[in-house]
Amino acid sequence: GGAYLCFEGAEKVFHKLFPHGDAEVEADLDVQDPAHLEEARVKGAIKTDFILSAEIMTIALAAIPESDPLWMKALILVVVAIGITVAVYGFVALIVKADDFGLHLARRGGVMAALGRGIVRFMPPFMRVLTVVGTAAMIWVGGQIVIHGLHELGMNQPYEWITGTAKTAAAAVPQAAGLVAWAVTAFFDGVFGVVLGLILLPLATHVIGPLIGAVSGLFGAKG
Repeated sequence: GGAYLCFEGAEKVFHKLFPHGDAEVEADLDVQDPAHLEEARVKGAIKTDFILSAEIMTIALAAIPESDPLWMKALILVVVAIGITVAVYGFVALIVKADDFGLHLARRGGVMAALGRGIVRFMPPFMRVLTVVGTAAMIWVGGQIVIHGLHELGMNQPYEWITGTAKTAAAAVPQAAGLVAWAVTAFFDGVFGVVLGLILLPLATHVIGPLIGAVSGLFGAKG
């Protein structure tokens, strides 16, 4: 899951820094069909959020004491799952439909029309900012998950180096030690995530993707 988040984030960064033609990407981003564009983006967001939600569930399960009975673990996971669903997918739904809501208010007229027009104008720049923040968060979280996973499996680098660097930086700024430690850790987790994602990019594009497509086509032909 962490590697997938790194790949998704690095792919967006790569396409931004090195724009190039891609028939499949251009088909997915065909602005001549707004309904298709919205559906594709919603599907992509749901896929990414599903991976992230699964990672959150795994982290929650690992945080539950082993001594807790099975029913307690199940109850905690249910509560976490409901919270993730409401927080994540509810937020996605609000963002996706915000411009539609603003357009509805503008068409109704009256005192709420100005608010509706403001929402419609606000959403494009907000989406651009959210894209940047979301991509950075995706890379950061993905890198952090992989680094912690490697540490748990006994591969202590780069976890120990990042932790030591963060402690050194925090000691240099004792007035904001916690913030500095978090910022340094997040920065290097993100750098690791970008590097891992760029390494995975050709592998996923030229090996894993075509292989999945070939297997899917094989089963589709048999069906």
